Amino acid sequence: MEEYTNISLPLKKGRGRWDIVRDILTATLEEGTGKKTRIMQKAFLDWRTFSRYFEYLLNDEFLTDCNEDEYFTVTDKGRELLERLKSVEDVLDHA
Repeated sequence: MEEYTNISLPLKKGRGRWDIVRDILTATLEEGTGKKTRIMQKAFLDWRTFSRYFEYLLNDEFLTDCNEDEYFTVTDKGRELLERLKSVEDVLDHA
């Protein structure tokens, strides 16, 4: 029987709230206009966590619905937030 050592899996664990917000916005941008389930899958989130953050992003107009709550897209405000989050991440990575 083989031993598996040094297995590296691309897991997303220990994310903070801003990491989750960034991942949802990024996933939505990559989809262009996406359905909730697809965005959730691309952001690697469970439904309960996704729903909580998604509602926040909708209520604060970082996301908008394109077709009666079926398809969603990132607003200009959401793009600006994403840019700022990436800038902060860059600063922290180089500190």
